[in-house]
This record gives sequence, structure tokens and C-alpha cells, in this order.
Amino acid sequence: MLSGKKVLLGITGSIAAYKTVELVRLFKKAGALVKVIQTISSINFVTPLTLSTVSGNKVLIEMTDDGVWNNHVDLGLWADIFLIAPVTASSMSKMVKGEADNLLIATYLSAKCPVFFAPAMDLDMYKHESTQNNISYLQDYGNILIPSGFGDLASGLVGKGRMAEPEEILEGIVLYLSRDLPLSDKRVLITAGPTYEFIDPVRFIGNRSSGKMGIATAIEAANNGAMVDLIIGPSNIKCVHTNIKMHYVTSAEEMFCKTDELFSSSDISIFSAAVADYTTFFKEKNKIKKQDNELLIRLKKTKDILAIMSKRKRIDQYVVGFALETENEIENAISKLEAKKLDMIIMNSLNESGSGFEFNTNKITIIDKEKNISNFKLKDKTDVAKDIIKYIINQIL
Repeated sequence: MLSGKKVLLGITGSIAAYKTVELVRLFKKAGALVKVIQTISSINFVTPLTLSTVSGNKVLIEMTDDGVWNNHVDLGLWADIFLIAPVTASSMSKMVKGEADNLLIATYLSAKCPVFFAPAMDLDMYKHESTQNNISYLQDYGNILIPSGFGDLASGLVGKGRMAEPEEILEGIVLYLSRDLPLSDKRVLITAGPTYEFIDPVRFIGNRSSGKMGIATAIEAANNGAMVDLIIGPSNIKCVHTNIKMHYVTSAEEMFCKTDELFSSSDISIFSAAVADYTTFFKEKNKIKKQDNELLIRLKKTKDILAIMSKRKRIDQYVVGFALETENEIENAISKLEAKKLDMIIMNSLNESGSGFEFNTNKITIIDKEKNISNFKLKDKTDVAKDIIKYIINQIL
């Protein structure tokens, strides 16, 4: 969502300025380009050296720098996003009145991009009628408020007025950017990865699923504006996105319980997890000692999560299954589509080189409930995820 975006961060003189170091780090981690403007008073709370180090760009403070003009017009045109955080009561007043007596306010008045502001001050200042009026005026001008939070304040008092946390600010910006995207009003549930069915404290029955395909699909859904619940079994793959809530599980039963909890609130559910078909009748409390030449383990079927959920789906819910096949691929996939009354099934074959578990690539065939068959070439899983989400969007919109 923020990858490649040019973010201009304005910092005014509040103790909350110390949080901007983490804020810059989060923007950079999300792939954004960051430039920082500080007011003179803000450098008492966070140093330009620190901010220039984490942003990778020189911090701008004065209208001129060693006789060279810092062009506020160019800065305002450069930015895709202008965030002023923290913004004090004094700076908000200047923004409302257009008092361009420093580089930050002059740049604000020149900005053509969305402007976000995150107030920070003590609770009585925050509650004051003049402050509340200025917040309303700034919103009327088209600026986007990142609301202040309730909590401990620098004065020792407790109340509303503390700047939102960096993660909350980032989430607020991402949600704003998501508002016009195809899935901005949708909640998506995705299952991913393997499940581990433990035999004893050390050994388990599992499979080679890495969760890569499910994670890539979750990120693509989130990039299209959806709020995503990702239920994932044991996996070493990291997934960080402000629109994705992670739910970590281990066993098939744990995956069923979490899916059962979240399914009813989803608009789209994508079941990509490689759930174990069988689990042990019971888990040994201690490690099984090596004794005989043979070891017999009694297994029982796990719950068929996809089948159970698809029976419960509302008419307005869209349910997608995965089919990993080794023979009679299309026929078996269609049988699964029909038996579980799915809206769409995604088939991939272990017979295809570079497809299936652990690879960074995958080759899929999509079959919808009308039995339309769409074949796709071998691609990186991030591109496969784009094909999947694009197909779903075209189906539901």
C-alpha cells in the first residue's frame, strides 16, 4: 500500500516527537520514501541527525540553508502523503490561519496531496474550545485527522491528548488510501500453511506446506483494500501488513475453531491451508522410546473445515477452495467444487515442475461454479495471488 509512496513528515515541538523515529522506520519498512521537516522547537525533543539517519534524507528546518532556499513549493508537490505528527495547538492555529512563518507551515500551504495531522497536547489544551474548533476547521479544509488517544500524558495527568501510536498512525493512513480500492468494504478470511498433528511432545504428522501461497494471497487482498484475517499453521514465512490480522494455530482442530469463530463475519473466504486429513486419537505425554521394529499409530479423521463452512455460507458469501492433485486433476477438482458447493476452486498439480509445496512459483487452474476453466502459466506466487484476487474481484463486483 505504501511501497514507493513519497511521504513528507512534518514534526512540531511536542514531547511526542520522540515517537517519530519509529514512525519513520515503519514508513521505510513499508517501502515508502521519507523526507522530514522539523520546526525549530521540535529539535529539542528529537535530533535532526537521528531523523536523517533513519530516513536516509537530510532533515529540513529553515526556509534557507547556508544561503540555499529550501523550496517549500517543490516539497509540497513532491509528496504523495503529507503527515504532520505531532502537531501542537500552536501549529494547528497557524495552519488554520495560514501563518506561514516557518518552512513546515509554508510547505503545508503548498501541498497538493492528502494531509494528515496527529494532534498531541495536554488534556485541558486538547479539550479547549479553540483547539476543538481548529481541529474542525482543518478537517473542513480537507485535512485528515488521526485522532489523539487516551492515556498517560507528560504532565502526569491521564486523559485524551496523547499522539496516536506510530502503528495506529500508519494504519489510519493505509485505511484512507484503501477507501477507493475494489475490496475496501470487504472482510476476507484466508487459511494457510500446514497443520501439525502431534504424536508425542517431539513428533508430529504434517506436510511440506510453507504457507507462501496463502500469505501472498492475503497480502494481495489487503493491497486491494480488504481487511484480512489470516489463519496460519506453523510457518517460517513472515507477513506484515496493516490490513492483515494474523491468527496462529498448530493443529487441524485449532484451525477449525479459529475458522469457525471468524467465518460468519467474512465476505470472502479462501481456504488454501494444507490441513491434515488425519490426527492421532491421543498424544503421548512423554516421548515414545524406540523399542520395536514397528510402531502402530491409530489415527482418526479431522474435521473437513471447508465442507463444514461452505454448508454454513450465506448467499452473499464467496467461498474459494484449493485442490492439490496428482492424477485426474480437472475431474477431481470439479468433483470437489460440486461436492462442497464452492464458488470457485483453484487447482494445482504436483506433476507440474516448480508447482506445489515450498516453491516460490506455482501454476494454477481456476474453475468457477459455472465450470468455466481458466489456465494460468507458471508464475511467482506473488503474481499467482494477483491472478486469484483479480478473478475473485471480477466475479463479485
